[in-house]
Amino acid sequence: MLTVLAALQSEAETLLSLSRNVRERTAFGKKIYEGEFDAPYRLILTGVGKSDAAAGAMLGAALDDGGQTVLLNIGVAGGLNGRAPIGSVLQIERAVQFDFDLSKINGTPVGTLNEYKTPYLPLAVRGAGAFPRAVLGSADRFGDGRDADLLRDLAADVQDMEGAAIAHVADLAGIPLFMFKAISDNAQEESWREYQENLRIALGALRGRMHEIFAETLGGEEAR
Repeated sequence: MLTVLAALQSEAETLLSLSRNVRERTAFGKKIYEGEFDAPYRLILTGVGKSDAAAGAMLGAALDDGGQTVLLNIGVAGGLNGRAPIGSVLQIERAVQFDFDLSKINGTPVGTLNEYKTPYLPLAVRGAGAFPRAVLGSADRFGDGRDADLLRDLAADVQDMEGAAIAHVADLAGIPLFMFKAISDNAQEESWREYQENLRIALGALRGRMHEIFAETLGGEEAR
């Protein structure tokens, strides 16, 4: 079954507002919705931050009804360069937890998790696709420009607070994960102001492309 993960209620509503037969319940402190759009789905409202996002992804895997689980993460994020202008929707093909640092212990690059040899976690993509592809950097802090040099070194195009943690869970579990981010701000010093001003634009862009997002997620064979 398709399991959709969204951090905020406003992000979840980009799908719920388009859906039929929506039902709501709660499990392990998380709101869970089930509904129908272009296909039946389950949506888990994870909450903000990496630990909440990872818990939501684990819950989605645990709730699998015996069918093949596919994860889909939707939400807004900050853009880091010209490839991610405000109002655009990008598909994430790699993600990195850039606030994870064992470099002084293991000698590995910043972002490399203890059991990994590279900072990057792979996500599922299909063919050429209808969306620009991007690299995501995730950390437990809102983007304000302080990490600009590190994110540039990691070739990140987009910054958020959840995606790479979801990618970690999906990779360990062997579950395909598709991820789409609508850009609400430029991750710099005044990004909080841009976020407030442009959130509606980003959410509208995400909602407007939901049919394409489902098509990319559910159609054909994925490449990892």
